[in-house]
Amino acid sequence: MEALKETLKQQIIEHLNLEELTIADFPDDEPLFGENIGLDSIDSLELIVLLENEYGAKLSSPEEGKQVFHSVNSLAEFISSHRTK
Repeated sequence: MEALKETLKQQIIEHLNLEELTIADFPDDEPLFGENIGLDSIDSLELIVLLENEYGAKLSSPEEGKQVFHSVNSLAEFISSHRTK
């Protein structure tokens, strides 16, 4: 799970063009949206594409997306249980 979290952090940095951030800037349990990392709604669309393309995991509803994209931990847990690739 730790390796997946590190990979996710790197993928988020690359896919969202967050060159000013490093893996260390992503605490596993801190919210991805809002003040800490500061992702926005457009970033969430990019994360949905990342999930589908890299892991074959699809969200079933917007409500599920809010839970899944809460933190690196929640994202990694979702991928672990829904990945098809």
